[in-house]
Amino acid sequence: MDLISFRELEKKDVEDYFQRAEEMDHQLARKKVEKLDGIVATMFFEPSTRTKLSFQSAAERLGMQVVDFLGETSSLKKGESFEDTIRTVDGYADVIVIRHPMEGSARLASEFAKAPVLNGGDGGNQHPSQTLLDLYTLKKMKGEFKGMNVQLVGDLKHARTMRSLLFGLSMFGANVKLVAPRGLEMAPEAVEEVKKKFGAKLEFSEEIDFAGADVVYVCRIQEERFEDKYEAMSMKKKFTIKPEYLRGVKNDMIILHPLPKIDEIPPEVDKSPHARYFDQARNGIPMRMAIIKKALEG
Repeated sequence: MDLISFRELEKKDVEDYFQRAEEMDHQLARKKVEKLDGIVATMFFEPSTRTKLSFQSAAERLGMQVVDFLGETSSLKKGESFEDTIRTVDGYADVIVIRHPMEGSARLASEFAKAPVLNGGDGGNQHPSQTLLDLYTLKKMKGEFKGMNVQLVGDLKHARTMRSLLFGLSMFGANVKLVAPRGLEMAPEAVEEVKKKFGAKLEFSEEIDFAGADVVYVCRIQEERFEDKYEAMSMKKKFTIKPEYLRGVKNDMIILHPLPKIDEIPPEVDKSPHARYFDQARNGIPMRMAIIKKALEG
């Protein structure tokens, strides 16, 4: 069972992932994890820390073995095609996790592979396992989605995480405010999609103000996707989460971030009780265990 796009999931599918991840959490807490046989291949054509290591950790905690594909030392350097590479690795593994800078690469890989393909991020397009762990984190930390006030803050144009998260939050009836610098707003088609599909009522702003927020989800300004580096630096300065922004916020407001964070959240904010992004990252283990198990069950 492939996991390519979050937008292909229905609410019942997401709730099933929640239930599975919760069971994995319980098994991990009891240190009695039900073991699986098989091999997971991690094929990362782009740098990654959390996604790659948490998928590998999840596989090993499930008792599976991991083979790690490294593009820079593979036959791709000799000119081997993407198709041939996927077909070859498919013969070695029971599950394939792939990250690639090209949008649509995970779906293409799923056409060549017989093993389930799990999308670890394809360019600026989709990152479904991140969205699932983000929603699971919100459910664990805040409970009911209905009526939850969530602000998505930062580079909403380039961040694949944000587009899928907007879809997921709208699916569950959360109130969403989109906060982005001019020129980095959420894609209009993504906004129209959630309005049409879920009846989402969204707020929009170019200014940071966390009053009334239950959750602030921050993403970095993706400097590497800008042609004008001066413009990127200017926006980064404007969208730094300064400690004074936390004055007067709800006591139980939480700040999340998909990581890596660079300088958009300073160390002073890391020390705040509102900062929960490292807890969020740890939730990648039970959720990705759940994803692997479900993929193998088909």
